[in-house]
Amino acid sequence: MEEEQNFDAEKFLAELGIRNLPGGLHCCENAPERGYPFIYVSDRFLEILGWSRAEFREKFHDRYLPLVHPEDHESGLRYCAQENAGAYSSQGDSVFRLLGKDGYRWVTSAAREVLQEGRSYIVSTISDITRFMERKIQLKQQIHTQKEALEAANQNLMRMMQQMQAQKNQLDLTNAQNIEKEQLYQKELNRDALTNAYNRRYYEEVARNCIGPAGIALMDVDDFKICNDTYGHQAGDTALATAAKAIRSCIRETDLLIRYGGDEFLLVMPGIPGDFLRQKLEQIRDAVQKAVVPGYSHFRLSLSIGGAMQTLADPMETVVHRADLLMYQAKARKDAVVVDVQGSRLAVQAEDLQEKPQILLVDDSKMNRMMLAEILGQDYRILEAENGQVCLEMLRAEAGSIALVLLDINMPVMDGFEVLKTMNANHSIEDVPVIMISSEDSEEAIRRAYELGASDYVSRPFDARIVYRRVANTIKLYAKQRRLVQMVSDQIRAREKNTDMLVGVLSQIVEFRNGESGSHVRHMRIITETLLHRLMEISSRYALSPEKQDDIPLASALHDIGKIGIDEKILNKPGRLTPEEFAVMKTHSMLGAEMLQKMDNFAEELLLQTSYEIARWHHERWDGRGYPDGLKGDAIPISAQLVSIADVYDALTSERCYKRAYSHETAIQMILDGACGAFNPLLLQCLTDVQADLKQELLRW
Repeated sequence: MEEEQNFDAEKFLAELGIRNLPGGLHCCENAPERGYPFIYVSDRFLEILGWSRAEFREKFHDRYLPLVHPEDHESGLRYCAQENAGAYSSQGDSVFRLLGKDGYRWVTSAAREVLQEGRSYIVSTISDITRFMERKIQLKQQIHTQKEALEAANQNLMRMMQQMQAQKNQLDLTNAQNIEKEQLYQKELNRDALTNAYNRRYYEEVARNCIGPAGIALMDVDDFKICNDTYGHQAGDTALATAAKAIRSCIRETDLLIRYGGDEFLLVMPGIPGDFLRQKLEQIRDAVQKAVVPGYSHFRLSLSIGGAMQTLADPMETVVHRADLLMYQAKARKDAVVVDVQGSRLAVQAEDLQEKPQILLVDDSKMNRMMLAEILGQDYRILEAENGQVCLEMLRAEAGSIALVLLDINMPVMDGFEVLKTMNANHSIEDVPVIMISSEDSEEAIRRAYELGASDYVSRPFDARIVYRRVANTIKLYAKQRRLVQMVSDQIRAREKNTDMLVGVLSQIVEFRNGESGSHVRHMRIITETLLHRLMEISSRYALSPEKQDDIPLASALHDIGKIGIDEKILNKPGRLTPEEFAVMKTHSMLGAEMLQKMDNFAEELLLQTSYEIARWHHERWDGRGYPDGLKGDAIPISAQLVSIADVYDALTSERCYKRAYSHETAIQMILDGACGAFNPLLLQCLTDVQADLKQELLRW
């Protein structure tokens, strides 16, 4: 290099005082057009780049420019000159790449212009920073990768949050819809289907706990039995519905109209003034009188009404009982209103009388009745009847208010044994104790009296103290019995309510996992109950106990409990299942049956056994082509048959993830045509009979 330039580089660099600087030193002419020819390259410079001098000269022809990476020309050709000294100093050394033997090397360079003998040279030192730059680039790439990953994670998180929000919104909507449907369902449970008034269940669970002040009225449709016997039950049903409609036209939305018994209505009017109660009840009576029974315009309705005021201190049952007594007073006159308001003379009399139990003395001998009245009259209210026929009439008129009957055997018109037979036939013997009191003391007569349900037997002549004590003990015993029956009934109702609730919760879990709404459970219960009710009306082929009839609709909610054990991907697959997937799906019936059978009290609980029948066999078909056991005909329990047809109907008329809902008419026709498998012809008849009711229910859903 020195020879070519005829330039003493060693002397030149020594004069500059930079000959022995650390780092790789090089000096080149400031001649861009010739690629910046080298005039000096130090050994350290070559060592940094890995070249020998011969290789270096051959490769680059002593030119600086080919060494610099094409992308780094701006940095690699930067040097400090007189005119840019300030800017160069502020920017610092240059960083760029030079071509080494094993590839480009990162260097840092301090370069400045030197003028010598009128010519411009560039003197520069380089330091190898390749490892630092590679690490820096690596870190930069890692940071970039992490940044991209973080951005992707943020995007995924945002997407998930959006999805979760959408799911939450959907869940909130579904919950709101379910709450609304549950409220509607509860409302339906507490409604009498015929009259649309509240039912007795509503009274027991809600209304009986109401506190005053309120007006309470019991209303009985006069001659309702005659209407039923003369015109038929359909006419009777229409008459009741007409009466209820007329009553509702006279009361406020806040008033409670309850169908209390077969032909009796209970009306609760919160806050009504006592002096306005009679006027309101007379308005109701007049409205019912004017009402026309559709299809039976010649039949005229009338009500016998008893009304009483409830104060803050009065239990509802006490006031209802008082209204009941007054209603029977009204019935004696028919189409009448008898009202007892607090503070009236009638109220005082009723309360005074109510403190004493009422006893009916039945004997054809007036002397005998007088003797018994003398013994018992101080502590009991006394009613008298001279023969068995009058006794039965008074029992009907004073129903619920007679604590005990003292009954003679030998009487004209109707004797004591005939009275007992009649009381057994109408079940009044279960509520009213009877003590036989007679001069007939034969073993046969006493045995027959007890066999017919008499609580005790007193022979004449008798000791007055013994008669009094036996009467008092019997009345107390029956009072305790009634309290126990009420307590047991309350406990049974509470247990049934809890069982119903738990079954509902469990079935809701199954339906939620299955991607279906909780309405399917309610539909199943309503359809099953409707079909079962019709089956019991038209056929005695299946001997189902009342308990079994109650359990079947409740157990229908657990028909698909085995789906808890099925993979959600199969349960909620939107398209048709593959044969393998369908085989897995079919196992849910056995899974559910096994779960129920493993319950500790399975052998004792009829509800669990009924649920087992339904869970295992509700996919069986009448012709034996169902699963899991291929049962045929009545080998399939009737509980499973009922739920099977109910399940098919609801599946057809409901929207699923894999299909749209069919109309009611299409669903019925498909079932009758056998498009969904073969069913019991008797149940198909039931389905045909109740299809109008089902369609009405479907519109409510």
